[in-house]
Amino acid sequence: MAFVHKISKDEDREIRSLHPTRLECRYIASESNGMKILQLNSYGSDDRDVPGKLSQTLQFDENSAQELFQVLKAEFGFEG
Repeated sequence: MAFVHKISKDEDREIRSLHPTRLECRYIASESNGMKILQLNSYGSDDRDVPGKLSQTLQFDENSAQELFQVLKAEFGFEG
């Protein structure tokens, strides 16, 4: 579980293959201490010991969410 404070491109690595494991990701949008937070939760795959169990959590504030949005626009050509 982590709070994302900065997003930057990893120039030293590349994607070598698509991960074989598929899982569900759900999001929560809320406010904490007057700050809007987006939280992405990943849940264990069907092959895990406890399928569907909350696995990892990433939290974004407005600044890191804006950075993520800019990455999505640049890499996938999203409009907005």
